[in-house]
Amino acid sequence: MSFVPDKNLLLADLERSYAAARHLSARSLAGQIERIGFQCLGCGQCCRGDDNSVVVFPFEVRRIMAKRRLDWLEVAQPPEEGEWDNNGNFHTLEWRLKKEGLRCRFYEKGQCTIYGQRPLLCRTYPFYLVEGELRCSECPGLGMRINEDAAQEIAGQLILRHITEIVEAIALTKKYQDFQRGGCKEGNCCIIHDSEGEHTIPLFTAQRS
Repeated sequence: MSFVPDKNLLLADLERSYAAARHLSARSLAGQIERIGFQCLGCGQCCRGDDNSVVVFPFEVRRIMAKRRLDWLEVAQPPEEGEWDNNGNFHTLEWRLKKEGLRCRFYEKGQCTIYGQRPLLCRTYPFYLVEGELRCSECPGLGMRINEDAAQEIAGQLILRHITEIVEAIALTKKYQDFQRGGCKEGNCCIIHDSEGEHTIPLFTAQRS
């Protein structure tokens, strides 16, 4: 099993997705968002609980680091899903915004402490795009009236997020180096593959299989 089964096929597919993404209409998306309706209620449900895993890209991590004067691993953590190599290293893809227990570490006293630097995923929640088609995650703010300007802002951010995800995936795929799968061994490293290459950190507590 491989994270990237066939680089050439995957890259060709990503390039097609990128070309299509550049032709997405913000006006059309904004119209759909207006018809669905949305208002953020400030409830914090998306910042707490099992489902609040937020993918964060390297440039977003650095933006938060600069604002909060934090180290990389104080901002981001690797996901716990991945595979072991035959040297006992755990491999995983991309980064997640750091959590403390079940909540985002930047959610304090009912407020986002990095609101101005929050990742694109947070800026566009509960909306996301699948092959250019608008989708919604569960959110109590859906169905509420949204004005045209707010819908346009979300639509623009959605397209930016969609294009960024594809660009990051292309860079990750190009830099990705496959490895021999193996069983878990104690005391080795976690290797995170992202758009900038490989990053090695001490092994975190993960589900071992």
